[in-house]
Amino acid sequence: MNTLRFKTNINCGGCIKAVTPTLNQVAGQGNWQVDTSVPDKTLTVQANSTTAQQVLEAVQEAGFEIQQA
Repeated sequence: MNTLRFKTNINCGGCIKAVTPTLNQVAGQGNWQVDTSVPDKTLTVQANSTTAQQVLEAVQEAGFEIQQA
């Protein structure tokens, strides 16, 4: 299993709620988390077949900024 990390502007519970359907569809429920307590707001994805590009596109489509860490 690969671990993918990204810097985002997902910074609160409301943001997480907004991006949850998209990330669940791309990465699978329970395969991702956002650490909003750190300055970079790190999104970590545990992925077998999900690519970094798929995650980048999904988060951007949900209206958030993201870059690979």
